[in-house]
Amino acid sequence: MTGTQPTVVLVHGAFAESSAWNSVTERLQAAGHRVIAFANPLRGLSGDAEALRSLLTSIEEPVVLVGHSYGGAVASNAARGVPGVRALVFVAAFAPESGESIGELTGKFPGSTLPDVLHVVPLADGTNDFYIRQDAFHQQFAADLPAEEATLNAAAQRPLRDTALNEASGEPAWKTVPSWFVFPELDRNIPLEAHRFMAERAGAKEATLVPNASHALPASSPEAVTATILNAAAGVA
Repeated sequence: MTGTQPTVVLVHGAFAESSAWNSVTERLQAAGHRVIAFANPLRGLSGDAEALRSLLTSIEEPVVLVGHSYGGAVASNAARGVPGVRALVFVAAFAPESGESIGELTGKFPGSTLPDVLHVVPLADGTNDFYIRQDAFHQQFAADLPAEEATLNAAAQRPLRDTALNEASGEPAWKTVPSWFVFPELDRNIPLEAHRFMAERAGAKEATLVPNASHALPASSPEAVTATILNAAAGVA
Protein backbone atom coordinates (compact mmCIF):
# COMPACT_ATOMS: atom_id res chain seq x y z
CA MET A 1 0.00 0.00 0.00
CA THR A 2 1.31 3.46 -0.89
CA GLY A 3 1.30 6.26 1.64
CA THR A 4 -1.24 8.15 -0.48
CA GLN A 5 -4.95 7.49 -0.11
CA PRO A 6 -6.42 6.74 -3.54
CA THR A 7 -8.76 9.27 -5.08
CA VAL A 8 -12.21 7.83 -5.69
CA VAL A 9 -13.88 8.84 -8.95
CA LEU A 10 -17.62 8.17 -9.08
CA VAL A 11 -19.43 7.85 -12.42
CA HIS A 12 -23.22 8.05 -12.44
CA GLY A 13 -25.36 6.28 -14.99
CA ALA A 14 -28.47 7.03 -17.01
CA PHE A 15 -31.54 8.64 -15.42
CA ALA A 16 -29.37 10.06 -12.63
CA GLU A 17 -26.81 12.81 -12.03
CA SER A 18 -23.74 13.40 -9.88
CA SER A 19 -25.63 14.17 -6.68
CA ALA A 20 -26.96 10.59 -6.68
CA TRP A 21 -23.60 9.75 -5.07
CA ASN A 22 -23.94 12.24 -2.19
CA SER A 23 -24.49 9.68 0.57
CA VAL A 24 -21.55 7.61 -0.65
CA THR A 25 -19.36 10.67 -1.12
CA GLU A 26 -20.01 11.80 2.46
CA ARG A 27 -18.91 8.43 3.83
CA LEU A 28 -15.80 8.21 1.64
CA GLN A 29 -14.72 11.70 2.61
CA ALA A 30 -15.16 10.80 6.27
CA ALA A 31 -12.82 7.86 5.63
CA GLY A 32 -10.17 10.26 4.31
CA HIS A 33 -10.56 9.91 0.55
CA ARG A 34 -10.64 12.68 -2.01
CA VAL A 35 -13.78 12.13 -4.11
CA ILE A 36 -14.72 13.38 -7.57
CA ALA A 37 -18.26 12.78 -8.85
CA PHE A 38 -17.83 12.93 -12.63
CA ALA A 39 -20.61 14.52 -14.68
CA ASN A 40 -21.25 11.73 -17.19
CA PRO A 41 -22.45 13.25 -20.51
CA LEU A 42 -24.68 10.21 -21.36
CA ARG A 43 -24.30 10.93 -25.07
CA GLY A 44 -22.36 7.95 -26.41
CA LEU A 45 -20.02 5.35 -24.95
CA SER A 46 -16.79 6.26 -26.73
CA GLY A 47 -17.25 10.03 -26.28
CA ASP A 48 -18.30 9.70 -22.64
CA ALA A 49 -15.32 7.44 -21.98
CA GLU A 50 -12.95 9.91 -23.61
CA ALA A 51 -14.24 12.72 -21.40
CA LEU A 52 -13.72 10.57 -18.30
CA ARG A 53 -10.27 9.47 -19.47
CA SER A 54 -9.20 13.13 -19.66
CA LEU A 55 -10.14 13.54 -16.01
CA LEU A 56 -8.42 10.32 -14.95
CA THR A 57 -5.13 11.22 -16.59
CA SER A 58 -5.10 14.55 -14.71
CA ILE A 59 -5.15 12.88 -11.26
CA GLU A 60 -1.78 12.29 -9.60
CA GLU A 61 -2.91 9.82 -6.93
CA PRO A 62 -3.90 6.21 -7.53
CA VAL A 63 -7.58 6.01 -8.53
CA VAL A 64 -10.41 3.75 -7.52
CA LEU A 65 -12.90 4.15 -10.36
CA VAL A 66 -16.55 3.46 -9.55
CA GLY A 67 -19.41 3.21 -12.02
CA HIS A 68 -23.16 2.91 -11.48
CA SER A 69 -25.37 1.40 -14.18
CA TYR A 70 -24.27 2.73 -17.62
CA GLY A 71 -21.42 4.44 -15.77
CA GLY A 72 -19.80 1.02 -15.37
CA ALA A 73 -19.43 0.70 -19.14
CA VAL A 74 -18.03 4.22 -19.36
CA ALA A 75 -15.57 3.56 -16.53
CA SER A 76 -14.37 0.29 -17.99
CA ASN A 77 -13.73 1.89 -21.38
CA ALA A 78 -12.15 5.05 -19.94
CA ALA A 79 -9.71 3.18 -17.68
CA ARG A 80 -8.18 1.17 -20.48
CA GLY A 81 -4.49 2.09 -20.67
CA VAL A 82 -4.63 4.54 -17.74
CA PRO A 83 -2.05 3.23 -15.25
CA GLY A 84 -3.32 5.34 -12.37
CA VAL A 85 -6.58 3.39 -12.21
CA ARG A 86 -5.82 0.58 -9.77
CA ALA A 87 -9.32 -0.76 -9.06
CA LEU A 88 -12.74 -0.82 -10.71
CA VAL A 89 -15.97 -0.98 -8.74
CA PHE A 90 -19.22 -1.84 -10.49
CA VAL A 91 -22.30 -0.68 -8.56
CA ALA A 92 -25.47 -2.16 -10.10
CA ALA A 93 -23.44 -1.57 -13.24
CA PHE A 94 -22.75 -2.79 -16.74
CA ALA A 95 -19.39 -4.42 -17.46
CA PRO A 96 -19.57 -5.13 -21.20
CA GLU A 97 -17.18 -7.26 -23.19
CA SER A 98 -15.49 -5.89 -26.30
CA GLY A 99 -18.08 -5.52 -29.06
CA GLU A 100 -21.01 -5.75 -26.63
CA SER A 101 -23.51 -2.93 -25.95
CA ILE A 102 -25.40 -2.26 -22.74
CA GLY A 103 -28.60 -2.79 -24.71
CA GLU A 104 -27.48 -6.32 -25.53
CA LEU A 105 -26.57 -6.99 -21.91
CA THR A 106 -29.94 -5.72 -20.69
CA GLY A 107 -31.73 -8.23 -22.91
CA LYS A 108 -29.31 -11.12 -22.41
CA PHE A 109 -31.36 -12.41 -19.46
CA PRO A 110 -35.08 -11.98 -18.73
CA GLY A 111 -36.33 -9.61 -16.09
CA SER A 112 -35.74 -5.98 -17.15
CA THR A 113 -38.90 -3.89 -17.31
CA LEU A 114 -37.05 -0.75 -18.40
CA PRO A 115 -38.15 -0.78 -22.07
CA ASP A 116 -41.79 -0.62 -20.95
CA VAL A 117 -41.44 2.66 -19.02
CA LEU A 118 -39.27 4.80 -21.30
CA HIS A 119 -40.32 8.22 -22.59
CA VAL A 120 -38.69 8.88 -25.98
CA VAL A 121 -37.67 12.39 -27.05
CA PRO A 122 -36.62 12.65 -30.73
CA LEU A 123 -33.59 14.88 -31.28
CA ALA A 124 -32.81 17.11 -34.25
CA ASP A 125 -29.95 14.86 -35.44
CA GLY A 126 -32.24 11.83 -35.79
CA THR A 127 -31.21 10.18 -32.52
CA ASN A 128 -33.39 9.90 -29.42
CA ASP A 129 -33.12 10.69 -25.73
CA PHE A 130 -34.59 8.21 -23.27
CA TYR A 131 -36.12 9.19 -19.93
CA ILE A 132 -37.95 6.98 -17.44
CA ARG A 133 -41.56 8.17 -17.26
CA GLN A 134 -41.94 10.14 -14.06
CA ASP A 135 -45.04 8.20 -13.01
CA ALA A 136 -43.03 4.94 -13.26
CA PHE A 137 -39.70 6.16 -11.86
CA HIS A 138 -40.23 5.19 -8.22
CA GLN A 139 -41.08 1.54 -8.83
CA GLN A 140 -38.74 1.11 -11.80
CA PHE A 141 -35.57 2.78 -10.53
CA ALA A 142 -35.79 3.46 -6.81
CA ALA A 143 -38.48 1.36 -5.14
CA ASP A 144 -36.63 1.32 -1.81
CA LEU A 145 -36.37 5.11 -1.54
CA PRO A 146 -39.11 7.24 0.04
CA ALA A 147 -41.69 8.32 -2.54
CA GLU A 148 -40.88 12.00 -2.00
CA GLU A 149 -37.18 11.45 -2.73
CA ALA A 150 -37.92 9.32 -5.77
CA THR A 151 -40.24 12.02 -7.12
CA LEU A 152 -37.46 14.61 -6.86
CA ASN A 153 -35.00 12.24 -8.53
CA ALA A 154 -37.47 11.59 -11.35
CA ALA A 155 -37.67 15.31 -12.05
CA ALA A 156 -33.87 15.73 -11.98
CA GLN A 157 -33.02 12.65 -14.06
CA ARG A 158 -30.73 13.13 -17.05
CA PRO A 159 -31.56 11.24 -20.25
CA LEU A 160 -29.56 8.58 -22.03
CA ARG A 161 -29.09 9.03 -25.77
CA ASP A 162 -29.86 5.94 -27.83
CA THR A 163 -26.33 5.91 -29.23
CA ALA A 164 -25.05 5.23 -25.70
CA LEU A 165 -27.47 2.32 -25.37
CA ASN A 166 -26.43 0.72 -28.63
CA GLU A 167 -22.73 1.56 -29.07
CA ALA A 168 -20.40 -1.43 -28.77
CA SER A 169 -17.80 -1.42 -26.03
CA GLY A 170 -14.10 -1.31 -26.72
CA GLU A 171 -11.65 -3.63 -24.97
CA PRO A 172 -12.69 -3.41 -21.29
CA ALA A 173 -10.33 -2.46 -18.48
CA TRP A 174 -11.77 -5.18 -16.22
CA LYS A 175 -9.61 -7.65 -18.12
CA THR A 176 -6.47 -6.11 -16.65
CA VAL A 177 -7.64 -4.08 -13.61
CA PRO A 178 -8.96 -5.81 -10.45
CA SER A 179 -12.72 -5.42 -10.05
CA TRP A 180 -15.30 -5.43 -7.27
CA PHE A 181 -19.05 -5.77 -7.86
CA VAL A 182 -22.00 -4.86 -5.65
CA PHE A 183 -25.54 -5.28 -6.97
CA PRO A 184 -29.17 -5.25 -5.81
CA GLU A 185 -31.48 -8.21 -5.50
CA LEU A 186 -34.49 -6.37 -6.94
CA ASP A 187 -33.00 -4.48 -9.89
CA ARG A 188 -35.67 -3.75 -12.52
CA ASN A 189 -33.22 -2.18 -14.98
CA ILE A 190 -30.50 -4.85 -15.12
CA PRO A 191 -31.57 -8.44 -14.34
CA LEU A 192 -29.94 -10.03 -11.30
CA GLU A 193 -28.72 -12.91 -13.46
CA ALA A 194 -26.89 -10.38 -15.66
CA HIS A 195 -25.12 -8.89 -12.64
CA ARG A 196 -23.94 -12.32 -11.53
CA PHE A 197 -22.86 -13.19 -15.07
CA MET A 198 -20.81 -10.01 -15.47
CA ALA A 199 -19.12 -10.37 -12.07
CA GLU A 200 -18.14 -13.95 -12.79
CA ARG A 201 -16.93 -13.12 -16.30
CA ALA A 202 -14.76 -10.29 -14.97
CA GLY A 203 -13.23 -12.51 -12.30
CA ALA A 204 -14.39 -10.12 -9.58
CA LYS A 205 -12.39 -10.00 -6.38
CA GLU A 206 -15.67 -9.58 -4.55
CA ALA A 207 -19.33 -9.84 -5.65
CA THR A 208 -21.81 -8.61 -3.05
CA LEU A 209 -25.59 -9.00 -3.29
CA VAL A 210 -27.64 -6.39 -1.41
CA PRO A 211 -30.97 -8.00 -0.41
CA ASN A 212 -34.24 -6.24 -1.26
CA ALA A 213 -32.43 -3.31 -2.86
CA SER A 214 -33.34 -1.40 -6.02
CA HIS A 215 -31.26 -0.15 -8.93
CA ALA A 216 -30.72 3.16 -7.07
CA LEU A 217 -28.09 1.47 -4.93
CA PRO A 218 -25.82 4.50 -4.25
CA ALA A 219 -28.77 6.39 -2.76
CA SER A 220 -30.67 3.57 -1.09
CA SER A 221 -27.78 1.42 0.21
CA PRO A 222 -24.82 3.79 0.62
CA GLU A 223 -23.32 1.73 3.45
CA ALA A 224 -23.01 -1.40 1.28
CA VAL A 225 -21.68 0.59 -1.66
CA THR A 226 -19.15 2.45 0.47
CA ALA A 227 -17.97 -0.79 2.09
CA THR A 228 -17.25 -2.28 -1.32
CA ILE A 229 -15.37 0.84 -2.45
CA LEU A 230 -13.29 0.86 0.73
CA ASN A 231 -12.46 -2.82 0.21
CA ALA A 232 -11.25 -1.99 -3.27
CA ALA A 233 -9.26 1.00 -1.98
CA ALA A 234 -7.59 -1.21 0.62
CA GLY A 235 -6.34 -3.43 -2.18
CA VAL A 236 -4.70 -0.60 -4.11
CA ALA A 237 -0.96 -1.11 -3.85
